[in-house]
Formats: sequence, C-alpha cells, structure tokens
Amino acid sequence: MKNLDIDLLRTLFTIQKTGTFSAAANELFRTQSAITQQMHRLESLAGQPLFRKSGRQRVLTDAGRTLAGYAQRILALHDEAIRTLSEPDMQGTLRIGAPIDTADTLLPGILTHIARLAPKVHLEIRADRSPFLMQALSTGEVDLTLSTRNDPAAHSLVLRTSPVVWICSSDYVHTPGRRLPLVLADERSIFRKLALDALATTQLTWHIHYLAPTLIGIKAAVRAGLGITARSIEFLEPGLRVLGEAEGLPVLPSVTYRLLMRRDTLNPLTLRIYALLKEQLAPDLC
Repeated sequence: MKNLDIDLLRTLFTIQKTGTFSAAANELFRTQSAITQQMHRLESLAGQPLFRKSGRQRVLTDAGRTLAGYAQRILALHDEAIRTLSEPDMQGTLRIGAPIDTADTLLPGILTHIARLAPKVHLEIRADRSPFLMQALSTGEVDLTLSTRNDPAAHSLVLRTSPVVWICSSDYVHTPGRRLPLVLADERSIFRKLALDALATTQLTWHIHYLAPTLIGIKAAVRAGLGITARSIEFLEPGLRVLGEAEGLPVLPSVTYRLLMRRDTLNPLTLRIYALLKEQLAPDLC
C-alpha cells in the first residue's frame, strides 16, 4: 500500500487554500519550482492527475479537490497529535460566557474543541445576555465569551453570522392592520434595537406588550402567545414559528456571533486556548 507524505499533503492543502502555486510557495517559504516538484511526486503516488491547465493557471481536478479535503482532515489530526505530545499539559480553570440562545447551537461545538485540545482543563460556564457577558469579560469575571457584540478592547473571532427573524408561538394569530404586540428585553439589547429600528421604517403600528429581564422570560412570553419578538434563528424551537415579509413585517439584518478575549489578558491558559480555537475554527469559517 502506498503512503502519502504529510509534507506533500500540506502543500496540496495550502495550494487549495491560497489559490495558486506561487501563493502556496510564499506561505510555505519554498520556491515555486519546489512546490511543482512536490505536486508531481504526489500525482505519482495518487496515480492520477491532481491539476489541470486553466489559462495560465493550474487548478485542481475533481480528484485533486477530493484529496485536498482528505489532506485537511489528516493534517488537523497530525498537528493535534504533535501538539499533544510536544506541549505541557494544559491545566486549570477556564471561565466561558455564552448567551442562552447559543447553549444548544454554538456553545457545544466550542466545548467539544476545548475538551479535545485540553482535556484536563476545568470549564465553568456562565449563561447570560450579551450586555452582561461583555461586562463580565471587561471586569475579568469570565475569560472568554460568546457574544453578538464586538469590542475594540477585545480580540474577536467570528463564529457565525445568523439571520434575525420575527418569531411567535405556533398558535399565534397574526392579524394584518392590528397593532403588533412586541415582547422585548427590558434593557438595552441588540435584538430590541433591531426590532424597533426596522419597525420605524414602516407604516406598521405596534406596542410593547411585555418586557422581560431574561431570555427565558422572553421565550416564555412568546410561547404563551403574548406577542412577537425579533431574535436570531438560534432562538427557534418546537412550538415557535417565523413571521416574515408575507405577513407584512420588515426584513431584519443578521447578527454575528463572536468569541471574544480581552486584549490585555495575561493568563497563559486563556491565551493558549483562544489561539488553539482560532486555529481549529478558522478553516471551518472560510
């Protein structure tokens, strides 16, 4: 059985990522001729062409794209194994904040990565609203936080951009022309602002029917049919549904979920975990 060389696979994946042989050569600190020779060797091992001519460029064939996909997965495991064997065990406590509506969506993936990369690290999770989590980050009560907010005083890793929609209970009866009953946070909230800003651009009439201090309260009021709210799609669950343009409601802008760490962080465990997450998650976000 033939063995595929890790260096050759790394070069193939880098070509796919950067788009050209010359860009891959720059990233890998090699000459373009060396990159070309490596790919000739890999094609010989693969037994079929991995590139084809397209004008003056060489692009991946179907087989090349398939092998590049395998290369990405193989390199991720290879590099993880090298880190595990070469780095001292990461131990200690890491405090992570997360908006409640990410508890079943974004947060599990983050925790899975941390558990795999640093199995001896003890995790403390704080579920709260983004404004409170950002405050906790700034005061050092949490080390990392997921949030829909950004802060120039923090390093920020984009995790996902999610559509924001109007949400009501499955039993809610929408009556065109009737004043919209809104369910909103009782304090500043990006979703409250998005809802009110969007409604201000329309001729619709509305009133705040219910204010809640927590996301749990907002969800309970919506499920009870007290009104509609604007939230990202992570808020949806059985018993809730989306209202949209067909019902005459305005389109809402998307929100971006980020992982944030204070720029003045000195804790080596926090710095290392953030760097590893950035390295692990970045390929999935391209």
